[in-house]
Amino acid sequence: MKTIKDPVHGYISVNEKILPLLDSPQVQRLRHIRQLGFSDMVYPGANHTRFEHSLGTMHLAGILAKRLKLDDNDVLLSMVSGILHDIGHGPFSHATEPLIEEYIGRSHHEVEHMLHETEISGAVEKIGLDPSEICRMIEGKHKLAGIIHGDLDVDRMDYLMRDAHYTGVPYGTVDAQRLIQSTILSENGLALKDTGIIAAESLLIARTLMRPTIYFHHVSRIAESMVKAAAVRHLEATGSDRANELLSMDDGSFSVELMNSESESASTLMKSLMRRSLYKRSIYVGLDQIRMSSVLRSSDLIDERRIATEIAEIAGVNEDFVLVDIPSFPSPMSIDVMVENRNDLVSLEEMSPLLNTLNDTRRIQWRMGVYTLPEYRKAVESAATEILNISKPTKQNKLNI
Repeated sequence: MKTIKDPVHGYISVNEKILPLLDSPQVQRLRHIRQLGFSDMVYPGANHTRFEHSLGTMHLAGILAKRLKLDDNDVLLSMVSGILHDIGHGPFSHATEPLIEEYIGRSHHEVEHMLHETEISGAVEKIGLDPSEICRMIEGKHKLAGIIHGDLDVDRMDYLMRDAHYTGVPYGTVDAQRLIQSTILSENGLALKDTGIIAAESLLIARTLMRPTIYFHHVSRIAESMVKAAAVRHLEATGSDRANELLSMDDGSFSVELMNSESESASTLMKSLMRRSLYKRSIYVGLDQIRMSSVLRSSDLIDERRIATEIAEIAGVNEDFVLVDIPSFPSPMSIDVMVENRNDLVSLEEMSPLLNTLNDTRRIQWRMGVYTLPEYRKAVESAATEILNISKPTKQNKLNI
């Protein structure tokens, strides 16, 4: 048994069987992938990595699995799945997720190719686990997947606590121990005792507050848009067949590759990003100012770039100087969590009226951005307003009721 000191959970014990996995190149690579991408441009302390988060997820998964009185094999399965659940992330974590989806055709949860074709395969076999079963856990398709892939999973518990710790914001408070103690195993998967409702609500509140404060902060979104644009231009210059190689790099190698790109646009964007010389918001609007149907149809890289090109043409600026950012629309929280109440299982929504409010809040928090260089802000704003049919914000306090 190896003991690791963690700033969030204290001492973490690592089973001897799992140690070879920690030393695999795929897991060690996570030491060089920032958990929060470019959030350090807003919160200088946010330099923690996917490796730390994976250790924390493994730790909580083990505690929960033992709490559920699972057998030794399922406890090990849960812990290994916690360690490996993020190995599919690209450089700068979620910043490059759209690139992985567009060029490679999978999400970071789809890691079967890594479990069968890399050094991890041998380590998993020595442990005595089935790689396909681990994949089902990570992808949310296993009967026990709710441990690390669910509405109140240990993955969320760890990243909320860890991200709050390193950014210094006071919103990520989660009573992980209470949630774990209140979790039970039902015929349909994991469920929650009614004694854990307040702890569950606290986690969902934390997710809601952390979303605009950290995960969708406009500076982070601008940086992510710049790095996506740089990567697209780089792959246009070098060939899209290099996408897998590029997106398998760590943060440092990826940055150097783009700064030295054959594409002048890619190189300029990445060097500006490294100097924190960022584009500025020209348009930053919510649902009350746009037509939902037109925006939600345009939520991938190709559509974002097409819209950016149209805006640039009307604004009379080079298309490299316009970036369009259309985040995915937030899905409702906690739709699958069931609560044990007087021996019946009921949805958490029925027990907690707070959920509807939180989901409405997440809708209101959603923002679409159009970013450009400071000198082009007015021209780009005018063009974007015309193309996207953006209306003036509604002033609710002046409406007649």
